[in-house]
Amino acid sequence: MVGDTFQFMTLPELLGAMSHALDMTEGLPAGHSARTAFIALRIADRLGIVGQAKRDLFYAGLLKDAGCSSNAARLCQIYRADDLKLKRDYRTIGPSLPDTLRYVLAQSAPGQGYAMRARTILSIVRNAPALVQEMIETRCHRGADIVRRLRLAEGAAEAVASLDEHWDGSGRPLGLRGGAIPVFSRIVLLAQIVEVFHASAGREAAIAEVRRRSGSWFDPAVVAAFEHAARDPALWAALDGDAEALALKEADDDETFVVDDGYLDDVAEAFADVVDAKSPFTAGHSRRVASFADGIAASVGFDAGQRQRLHRAALLHDVGKLGVSSMVLEKPGKLDEAEWAAMRLHPVKSEAILSRIAVFADAARIGGAHHERLDGQGYPRRLRADEIDLTTRIVTVADVFDALTADRPYRSAMPVEQAMAILDAEIDRAFDGDCVAALRGGGSAAAADVA
Repeated sequence: MVGDTFQFMTLPELLGAMSHALDMTEGLPAGHSARTAFIALRIADRLGIVGQAKRDLFYAGLLKDAGCSSNAARLCQIYRADDLKLKRDYRTIGPSLPDTLRYVLAQSAPGQGYAMRARTILSIVRNAPALVQEMIETRCHRGADIVRRLRLAEGAAEAVASLDEHWDGSGRPLGLRGGAIPVFSRIVLLAQIVEVFHASAGREAAIAEVRRRSGSWFDPAVVAAFEHAARDPALWAALDGDAEALALKEADDDETFVVDDGYLDDVAEAFADVVDAKSPFTAGHSRRVASFADGIAASVGFDAGQRQRLHRAALLHDVGKLGVSSMVLEKPGKLDEAEWAAMRLHPVKSEAILSRIAVFADAARIGGAHHERLDGQGYPRRLRADEIDLTTRIVTVADVFDALTADRPYRSAMPVEQAMAILDAEIDRAFDGDCVAALRGGGSAAAADVA
């Protein structure tokens, strides 16, 4: 029922699970953000950060990449390359100019002709300061906004906003220096570098990289605290094993925030906006799908509690798209076989993320099946009509309707009646006739808004 309090769902558990979606948009292994938060907690122990401040630091580490989807399409446009690979590989380059130049040369317009690669590289080099400022400013501002919308402390939001500032003043977006940088930002920046280098090259490489950047990127006092923590074999054992579970348990032990329906709605809306920020062509998509789905659900007799849960599921149905390259999402032409294979995996990824959260079980099922068809010709599992429940059928109709009536890279938006005609033609093959009729009737107000 609406208003029920899910006392068994803690805030660290909920946001820890959703942080896996943020890991996807950075092209990083699942659990990267949680492991970063774990490292940050160990540094906090050495710096004497305790209580609520320590929990705020934990959330800053967990949600540090909340704004990263917002620059994905722009990154692809600039480099003419896969944003997931660009972001993943960027984490492991060194801080020097030669390191950066090698990265630009390796990543720009891969697989394309010499002339295209040369133009791309020249454009990046010429416009580098403005491009870097634009990209970092966008991700930092949007990330901090997401943290605030999740009702977390201002200290956590400020940490995300200043994550790319460097101790020597060479960072972005404000060029803060030394003690002007929030201490949580200093800790999380170092912690994420440790996690990435440990995952890719091992303990010694992580320690060496931290020492290399001490005094430039990193606060020497934070480096000293990390080196103290690094002497404990338990740190490295946890990073090789159960760091995520240990971090969540540690945060859970002191967390008194109770997750209720209203907060679940806030989480769904915030992460829907993270997903839709991945591409200019999907701006507002998840909210519109949720609105259309709600209109259909009301018409077919769902009660208030069922509609609220369906609304959340519709908001989150595409969360797996954070793991799809913007080169695929933004492609103006037909997808090739490999690109289609990547696109067909996004429902699987949606289900994998949402299934980590008990109260999102319905959303996980819907997210995993919203591209299935009644005739068994959908994806990813080729389910047939008797395997597809009504809630999924509703979201499928709402999703396709919005896709048809919105601009896409490969075509302009269709008029509402043309879109409805396409839905009508596929009744009982792809779409549930009752859901299509409900969209035309009970969902007509939402449809009229699009028109």
